[in-house]
Amino acid sequence: MTEPPAPSTLRSQLVSSVERLEELLAKLPGPIGKEVKLRIGELRTLLAEQRAPRLAVVGRRGSGKSSLVNAIFGAKIAELGHERAMTAKGEWHTYNGALGALDILDTRGLQEGAPPEGADAKASPLESILQEVKTKAPDIVLFLIKASDVDAAVDEDLRLLSELSKSVDGQYRIKPPIVAVVTHCDEVEPKSVRLHEAATEDAADLAEKTGRITRIERLLEEKIRAIPGLRDQLVTVLGISAYQSWRADGTRRADERWHIDELVSFLFHELPDQARVELARLAQVQKLQIDIANRLTLLVAGICAAVAATPIPVADILPITALQVSLVTAIGHVSGRTVTAKTAGEFLVAMGVNVGAGFALRETARALVKFVFPGGGMYVSAAVAYAGTMALGRSAVAYFIRGVSSEDAKAAFSSVYKSVKRERSEKNDHE
Repeated sequence: MTEPPAPSTLRSQLVSSVERLEELLAKLPGPIGKEVKLRIGELRTLLAEQRAPRLAVVGRRGSGKSSLVNAIFGAKIAELGHERAMTAKGEWHTYNGALGALDILDTRGLQEGAPPEGADAKASPLESILQEVKTKAPDIVLFLIKASDVDAAVDEDLRLLSELSKSVDGQYRIKPPIVAVVTHCDEVEPKSVRLHEAATEDAADLAEKTGRITRIERLLEEKIRAIPGLRDQLVTVLGISAYQSWRADGTRRADERWHIDELVSFLFHELPDQARVELARLAQVQKLQIDIANRLTLLVAGICAAVAATPIPVADILPITALQVSLVTAIGHVSGRTVTAKTAGEFLVAMGVNVGAGFALRETARALVKFVFPGGGMYVSAAVAYAGTMALGRSAVAYFIRGVSSEDAKAAFSSVYKSVKRERSEKNDHE
């Protein structure tokens, strides 16, 4: 049996698809070509230029840096230092999971008791971090601190965080957003209350625990916002639990993660476009996957409508088909599925879109309408192209991300197509 393509192979297919589309669309006339180029540029940023998010993770030894990496992936990716510090120096690492990667500036613990094995005894943790920042700029700085340490000599931690922020600004002229993460919230009293199973806990006990966590978050936020160099860069302070336990064979024994999806959502919205697809894919947060998929759908639908509006008969058949196949492939990729151009074409067929001879005939007929009726026919054509692409995108979201059946996805396609086509037609009638 042939092995499915790896995510990197799928990304290269998407890159090739976007490049082919750029070549095809470069020949479009004047204003239409300009509008399409702007949209295709945004599409290229999201798909062809996607890369791993770059996170600088700083905090004291034992604050849970490795645990957080594992919590985001939902797998044992980073080694944990239960007995002593594991990170010898500040260093960028690429952590690869089955669905994507993170570039992490894995730093030595701030205010560590003793240097880790292999560390340069002459270099401080801060010097170690700053040296590595020179090689690559972080997209976001994650400041980690245990819930029990927030009121324990935290001023020195924040001074070091401020120095790191200044260094990034000085080298790259960017002020990196800072997300402060209060870890080990599962250990906050009452310890017996399980945050990850809140629905089964006593309401009063749960309120007591979450109330303490909220006060800890507010205390840390006050301390950070009191520092001029940090207050404007702070995005949020969020309490989490990243606890997972693993057996010797690598299987997971316990999963007590809490607020990890919320944390990933904050990261997602602070990342540049190039890094968002990778995070949405690897973290498997459905809301973020749908956000990306809907944005891709609107982009591609707009491009298809612009192509359909071109006064060159039949010339839009190939670009529109290629765009729609690329859209389905991209949404499948975001979902974590393996979707090739071939399987994307099969999905179009399953939705009732005839790819091949039948599709070409129908598209040719549509293009001829524009040729015979160059006025009103153009609007009908653009409405059809836009509605069809929107319907494909929404049905692909339903199937690949929400996990509905192919029958339900087809029903979603039909419903969206009729609704969007009617809206577009009514809009054109009023213009």
